[in-house]
Amino acid sequence: MRRKLIAFDIDGTLLDSKKAPLASTIDALDHLRKEGHLVTIATGRSRYMAQDIIRELNFENYIVCNGAAAFLNHNQIFKNLLDKQELDRLVSEANQLGIDTAFIEMDQARRMTSFNVGKMAQAMMSFGTVLPDLEPMFPESQEIYQALAFFSEAYQSQFESRFPSFDFVRWHEECVDVVPKNSSKAATIGYLAQRLEIDQADIVAFGDGNNDREMLRLAGTGIVMGNATPEVQACGDLVTDSNDEDGIWKALKTLDLI
Repeated sequence: MRRKLIAFDIDGTLLDSKKAPLASTIDALDHLRKEGHLVTIATGRSRYMAQDIIRELNFENYIVCNGAAAFLNHNQIFKNLLDKQELDRLVSEANQLGIDTAFIEMDQARRMTSFNVGKMAQAMMSFGTVLPDLEPMFPESQEIYQALAFFSEAYQSQFESRFPSFDFVRWHEECVDVVPKNSSKAATIGYLAQRLEIDQADIVAFGDGNNDREMLRLAGTGIVMGNATPEVQACGDLVTDSNDEDGIWKALKTLDLI
């Protein structure tokens, strides 16, 4: 069997609705590794937000921050930082609108403001983490891979037009990830595959969210979880059962990978 690069989103994909991996998913990962496939996480989370999953599921390879950083055998092989001048301008405009912002370094996050702490906390709790501590000068002394801007869909087009060097990837009704333009899970998976001399046809990607659409299209086989929206399901080659119904195991069985 040809070696595959198999990439998994975390929330809604590797984890069930209770934020835990299914036993069938753990068994599937073990089987793929024994067969010699390159297995990686591809997540919007930063490394520190993904560290429990990395340890629990024995991942040595991981793409984090929506593709802004990649690790192979726990060694960083890729990074794409946010432009600091544009980031300063973003913060200034967000502050004028009463929009909170937070910033993510590889292993920590801090927020700049406290306009609406409750809204920020609610968004962060949606994937099982807590509100970052307040540290207004944090971006000045750190490498920033990703920012969070806590605004609704009503502001989306305004920020997209004002900041063409950034992509605004929505993961919550009140929050977006801010990442460098053309930085995506898909682009970094493509880079990793090329580095490892794995053909695009041998990329398999599992996902369920809006930030998974590009990697589902890039993959030779894009597998969408049954809990994804119809818009995301339309981006894949195969729709499997949900993250509560052994969707990963069943799709891999269909593909004869386990």
